[in-house]
This record gives sequence, structure tokens and C-alpha cells, in this order.
Amino acid sequence: MGLADIAAGLEVTESQRETGVATVDETDTPLEARLAPFAERLPCSPGEAAAVVEAYAAGKSVGASGHAAGLPPVTAAKTLHLLGEQVCPLGPRGREVVADWLAGDLARSDALTLSGATDSEFALAAYVETHDPVPEARDAVEGALAADRECDPLAETRSDVGELL
Repeated sequence: MGLADIAAGLEVTESQRETGVATVDETDTPLEARLAPFAERLPCSPGEAAAVVEAYAAGKSVGASGHAAGLPPVTAAKTLHLLGEQVCPLGPRGREVVADWLAGDLARSDALTLSGATDSEFALAAYVETHDPVPEARDAVEGALAADRECDPLAETRSDVGELL
């Protein structure tokens, strides 16, 4: 089999199809209504939080999701964090530095320098370290944010350990 045989039937396209994030949402209740009980704990209204979640689940970045909901990117990040998403802008070492600053072991200027973060990244990391996600709210948006965990659409593309021997 030559290269021409392998390439037979391939097409070149001018653009890729935007697929977004695969999600399964089996609830009939609108997302805004599911988030309403947590309105006091969210940094925005349930309607704005629902718009952030929908945009984020559609594949937009955290900042673009915030803009789609009419919110600053930091507020969108705080909302997603409270809903259980990992949005901390710092790595493990940066998070340790923020924790040391919160404990009073470092001055803010030293912590900012050691973390290598901007002021807004540092503030968001401090928020993430001081505010735990709301488990009930995480459950309310589970279908909207999480891909179907039972089905792995890429399972057939990966080899098994036994295939390596």
C-alpha cells in the first residue's frame, strides 16, 4: 500500500466545525432556576451565572464567558470556581505562596513577586484559596458543565498497557 492509497478519499476543508464541549444535561429545570437557591452565595445573579455556565460549556474561555453574561472575567472565574470548576490562575507553587501570604508568613509584595502573578491573578488565587466551592451548586450544574463520565469517546484511540508488550 502506497501513500496514494492511504490518502485516497481525503478532503481538504477551508474551516473546521466548532464543536464546543460535549455535555449531557438531563434535567428539565432551567439552569437559572437550579441556581436560584444559591443566589446569596454567588458573586452575581442566578441568570448571569447561568449565562456564564452556558457560554463556558459551549467552549468559550472564562473571560469570554463573562463577557457573554455581561460580567467582568474575574466575576465569571469566581462564579465558575464556586460551581466546582478549576479556575485558579496559579500553579501549585504559586498557590503555596498565596497560602503563606494568607497565613501571614509573607508580605503581599513578596508573595506577589514569588508567585509571578499579576495583581488580578493574585487576587483571584486568594479568592480561590479562601472560598470553597458550593457542593449543592456544583450538583445543580453537573449536567451542564461535565461531559458524560460514563462514556469515553476517545477510548478506542488509546492503546491498552497489554498492547505495548
